[in-house]
Amino acid sequence: MFKRFRSLLRVLTRRRDFEDGMTEELRFHIEQYADDLVRSGMSTDKAARHARMEFGSLDSVKGDCREERGLHLFDEFRRELSYAVRLLRKTPGFTVTALLTLAVCLGANLTIFAVIDSVLLRPLPFPEPDRLMTIFNTYPKAGVGRDGSSLTNYYERRGHISAFTSLAIYRYGTEIVGEAGSTEREQTMRVSPDFFSTLGLGPVIGRTFTDEETTSETDHVAILSDTFWRQRYNSDPNVIGRQVRVNSVPRTVIGVLPSAFRFLSSDTRLFLPLASRPEDRTPLQRHSGGNVTQMIARLKPDATLTQAQSQIDAQNAAMEVDDPQAKMIADAGFRSMVVSLHADHVAAIRPTLLLLQAGAIALLLIGAVNLVNLLLIRASGRVKELAVRQALGASRGYVVSEVVVETTLLTLVGGLLGLAVGAGGIHLLRVLGAERLPLGGRIAFDARLALVALVAAIIMGIVFAVPIAWLNLRRHLGNALQSESRGGTSGRAAQILRHSFIVSQIALAFMLLAGAGLLGLSLQRVMAVSPGFQSDHVLTGQILLPWATYPDAARLTFVESLVDKTGRMPGVLAAGVVDNVPFSGNSGKSAATVKGHILRPGESVRGHYSYGVSGDYFRAMGFSLRAGRFLTADDSRRSERVCVVDEDFARYYWPNASAIGQQLWDGSEAGKDLEAFTVVGVVGGAKQAGLTEEQAQGAVYYPYAFRIGDSVFVAVRTSLPPESLGLALQKVVRQIDSDIPVNDLRSMDTRIADSLVARRSPALLAGLFSGIALLLTAIGTYGVLSYAVAQRRREIGLRMALGAQPGQIRSQFFYLSLRFLAGGIILGVIGAWLTGQAMQAVLFHVPALNLAILVGAACVMGLVSLAACLLPSQRAARISPIETLAEE
Repeated sequence: MFKRFRSLLRVLTRRRDFEDGMTEELRFHIEQYADDLVRSGMSTDKAARHARMEFGSLDSVKGDCREERGLHLFDEFRRELSYAVRLLRKTPGFTVTALLTLAVCLGANLTIFAVIDSVLLRPLPFPEPDRLMTIFNTYPKAGVGRDGSSLTNYYERRGHISAFTSLAIYRYGTEIVGEAGSTEREQTMRVSPDFFSTLGLGPVIGRTFTDEETTSETDHVAILSDTFWRQRYNSDPNVIGRQVRVNSVPRTVIGVLPSAFRFLSSDTRLFLPLASRPEDRTPLQRHSGGNVTQMIARLKPDATLTQAQSQIDAQNAAMEVDDPQAKMIADAGFRSMVVSLHADHVAAIRPTLLLLQAGAIALLLIGAVNLVNLLLIRASGRVKELAVRQALGASRGYVVSEVVVETTLLTLVGGLLGLAVGAGGIHLLRVLGAERLPLGGRIAFDARLALVALVAAIIMGIVFAVPIAWLNLRRHLGNALQSESRGGTSGRAAQILRHSFIVSQIALAFMLLAGAGLLGLSLQRVMAVSPGFQSDHVLTGQILLPWATYPDAARLTFVESLVDKTGRMPGVLAAGVVDNVPFSGNSGKSAATVKGHILRPGESVRGHYSYGVSGDYFRAMGFSLRAGRFLTADDSRRSERVCVVDEDFARYYWPNASAIGQQLWDGSEAGKDLEAFTVVGVVGGAKQAGLTEEQAQGAVYYPYAFRIGDSVFVAVRTSLPPESLGLALQKVVRQIDSDIPVNDLRSMDTRIADSLVARRSPALLAGLFSGIALLLTAIGTYGVLSYAVAQRRREIGLRMALGAQPGQIRSQFFYLSLRFLAGGIILGVIGAWLTGQAMQAVLFHVPALNLAILVGAACVMGLVSLAACLLPSQRAARISPIETLAEE
């Protein structure tokens, strides 16, 4: 079989040599036979003539040889392909319309599929990625849906969960890297020693971390990413043992990762050991993850996720037996969840992407219906030609194969054009911020996408051929041969099919339009939500302070100097510092214990947003003061502990009393009276994680000295455009410490806008899809009505000759368009309701059916349908009875 295929392939690639060789071989055999006849006594001329007669027609013999080799199928295909090209060239209007329709519809689907494929379908780039799990703690009754894991969880679980081959933890972060005077802030990850073995992919040069390197005294080592190694060390193969300065501390390079290594969506440049102290691993720290420390694990080949979950639950139950906080944790609904690492990472964006893909498929269906309708109309115009060919002996298989070749050629060329549209669409998605999606950095146009698009195009071509072939084969030859002379209309079944397609188009377009309206209304309502502060004219930037050079006292001094110098910059109205600014992407929560508050039955300790602030932070951010006063820089230097809470916090704990003068402790338990913070002010509630936050978690603001973290955000209110102060702010920070850069410089308006990427992009794309759908619907309606006018030209001429008025003829096609519209809208409303139900997960305060949107969509569809019927109805009304009868 293989030899036969190879022989066929060789013949096809060297067809001219094969044909010439076959001719020479036949001539040789004829000449040899003639020579044998001459030797037997026959004359030369008679022998030659007898030999030619004996062998028969050379073309017939060649045909038999081609059929024996299987070449006749390829010859037939080539002939049909050539005929299809001629047919498409004869109707350039139809061909261009069809190709543009296919290019746009396939390109739109390819664009969205590129995202779906990269984010949802492609596995993570690690060995057996389906066995990688993530484990996080959840406290739903405390309002904390996800809190990562803790160091204690890691050390208690490592080696004790039999369903896992290995288990590791990691933390995202940033560090100051480089020599003094030329430092940069780089993305880093601090990981446990078994991180790379859990992933199944480690350094290609050097080694990984060891347990001995997980203390602050021994963690002076680093593993480089391939990009960092190439850029900073010029791909030096002898990089092992060299030094890299991180936070002013020299670290020894012990490994370099492969170029393909990328963990989830991070762009980590350096990997460092996750160091800790014994006191960080005690049972008291078991629930102190704060959504900072994350845990991953690899399932054993014979283990299941269900087994792993049950083992984690059993261990948690055993650990909580002697825990004094067990009741409080249980009341909070604590549980550790084991889920697929990939599925968990993309869970938030999955509904939006599936919604977009559904919209793109709906657009493709509209385009397909439109194209099939045009093909049916075109086939109806070739009725007599096909009837004549069938009457002359063309088989049913021949008719079908000819249609399949033509439609497949059309869709394949449209698919090639769709590749260009898809590549442009992927670029557009990058402009819209697709790279900020989970795994969005993997979105690219590649051979896999091209293959999917071309296979889809071929399948579409075969599917399109089915109704066309059915229409061609079911015609009665006698009627078809007389169709032109009789001027009759097309068969009722074909007419019903075309009209049904138009109704389907209108229904699908209505669904798309209504869905786009819901997304647009949802986005409008999200954007109308107040963040709780005045975000205009506010510049923010993040500053990392290394612990090695900035202990607590030095951090406080740096912050005070930063606030003072920044406040004196030209154009600055107010400046302050906070350890985490709203919309930063970090939405961890912590507990606060209110003095005198007794938990009600079913109530648990709540998680709240907690911040350390300094300077004129509240005025810089534009917070409103509800009662009392703001915190000031002096509060960090006083022995008396004070704090500010927001109105959500105050309303929850003191619904019938003033919050001013009340006391609370930072943490889940009450401490000494001297450690309590007295509330001196109440500010307006602010959105912290996003504008769509529904639950008011409440926030507590402490003086910075009592809540010092790894990094700070500086917030500056200015009378100038915020971005114009970026360089000046960098200069001020460098004046304080030349090794400290300012990163993530963005205005608050930009931060808020960036947080809406996952909502804005779907709304824009849905609007684009709807516009294309409307155009395709108009083309389809126009095509069907134009064909109806052409088919009924003789009938219209006779009616007008008998006294029918142009207005009556015009109204006839107008009412036909209205019937299409009514049927489409009825089906569309049902589809819009189902679509709205499916979209509830991504909509914000928008019901599945919105009357204004439905009415608006119906009006738009009405205008499009009526515009599409205008020209055909006008053409019908202008038909001349005399010219029509003369034609007959």
